[in-house]
Amino acid sequence: MSQLSFPYNRPPLPPFTAESARLKVQAAEDAWNTRDPERVALAYTPDCEWRNRDRFLYGRGEITAFLREKWSRELDYRLRKELWAFTGNRISVRFEYEWHDNASQWWRSYGNEQWEFAGNGLMSRRYASINDQAITEEARRLLG
Repeated sequence: MSQLSFPYNRPPLPPFTAESARLKVQAAEDAWNTRDPERVALAYTPDCEWRNRDRFLYGRGEITAFLREKWSRELDYRLRKELWAFTGNRISVRFEYEWHDNASQWWRSYGNEQWEFAGNGLMSRRYASINDQAITEEARRLLG
């Protein structure tokens, strides 16, 4: 992971407009689809606060470790995010992603995220609620 000197800006910066919020959501989708924990973690403040399902994480180190573990068991992960709402320095998204486990069972996970950003455009808080649904490989929608 590259070391960044702070302050570090990650445009688009708040306050968000409809266009800049859509760009922020697309950038997040693109980064997560790389499945590169170090790259994804750079979008968060060093002391970022996360809730992911029933787990509470603090800081980039915990976020990176969580993502490594996640993508070691959520295989062939593919994500789509959609802007739901925005105001000032906050964005809400709905998302779905598909993946399979080591037993080749496919899953579609649905969720909502609430994001809050620091003035430099890094996310300082992320709260995610997620539900999983078993699907067949033929039912997949998120290909390529």
